[in-house]
Amino acid sequence: MDLALRDPDALHLEIGEPDQGVAAHVVEAAAAAGRAGRTGYTSSTGLPALRAAVADRVTARSGRATSPDDVVVTHGAMHGLAMTFQAVLGPGDEVLVPDPAFPNWAMAATAAGATVRTYPTRPEHGYVPVAAEVAAAITPRTRALLVCSPDNPTGAVYPAAVLAQLVEIARRHDLWLLSDECYEAITFGVPFVSPAAFDTDGRVVVVGSVSKTYGMTGWRIGWVATGSHELLEVLGHLSEALVACPSTVGQVGALAALTGPQDGVDVAVASYRERRDAATDLLAARGLGFTRPEGAFYLLVDVEDDDTDGFAQRLLASRHVAVAPGATFGLQAAGRVRVSLAAARPVLLEGLARLADEVVAARAGRAEAFAG
Repeated sequence: MDLALRDPDALHLEIGEPDQGVAAHVVEAAAAAGRAGRTGYTSSTGLPALRAAVADRVTARSGRATSPDDVVVTHGAMHGLAMTFQAVLGPGDEVLVPDPAFPNWAMAATAAGATVRTYPTRPEHGYVPVAAEVAAAITPRTRALLVCSPDNPTGAVYPAAVLAQLVEIARRHDLWLLSDECYEAITFGVPFVSPAAFDTDGRVVVVGSVSKTYGMTGWRIGWVATGSHELLEVLGHLSEALVACPSTVGQVGALAALTGPQDGVDVAVASYRERRDAATDLLAARGLGFTRPEGAFYLLVDVEDDDTDGFAQRLLASRHVAVAPGATFGLQAAGRVRVSLAAARPVLLEGLARLADEVVAARAGRAEAFAG
């Protein structure tokens, strides 16, 4: 990313940054709050109206009855996850995250003093975990299991049956199950299912955000929803200690996003799906391998090179295309790079065409060397 920012000609396919813009009614709500002087502190757990709106959303999306008292508003989803790690993990405790994984999960868990272990999600299974492999990764020190569906970086959407199995595994081993649901609104013809739908004893912690759904990445408003009031109390104290409270103006904007018109979300999701289809058609026509995503806005592309860091650097230097190397995400992304489908369509397709040129040229070079 740092290298790409220094290249004025770079086509940026490396960052998960929605391009739809923030809806006008959201901007106006925040601006009105500023004009009215609503710029002071709120409760460390967030505005009551926003907590109520989040509770309604979690209830509607998961089927688990959630009240405003079950919600803490956070400074983005990663703040919520980091505080949850601090609350439920200690030195020597282990948390299981998927491989491939969004690297910030491991960073936050490590900062909490925990040990990070992984369970595989394999390309041959569409990057959906196999319950038996998750169970096999659990040790006596495991305290929490993290899932993300729709997933970053794979775009996998976990079926209900798999999520039910994961909740049962968490129950059997007395683990917290942390569900990163930042992409819950972005699926392509398959249903989103929250593991909270199968929660009977308050062990599933839902973490969400307005960042990806509403294009509000820099507004930094997210939430944690849990039926554990002991955990909620700890999260409230942690929030007070770390940020005092999330931005008041940002919270007002988030409330407008959640409760206002949703047309912009539908348009954005349809656009991501169309870009997904155009991108995979291009890659298939050029003979490149990929795993077709069913949600989020990422695409893992097989670049036929185990050194994905080196490939990404060469692609940027020679063809001015920035992608995220698979090595960033874990062993199961070996030989692949992550491409963001949130880039403008012409940029996405031109960038993928250049990526394909690089892979095909390297393939031809290897064939020539072998023949020689």
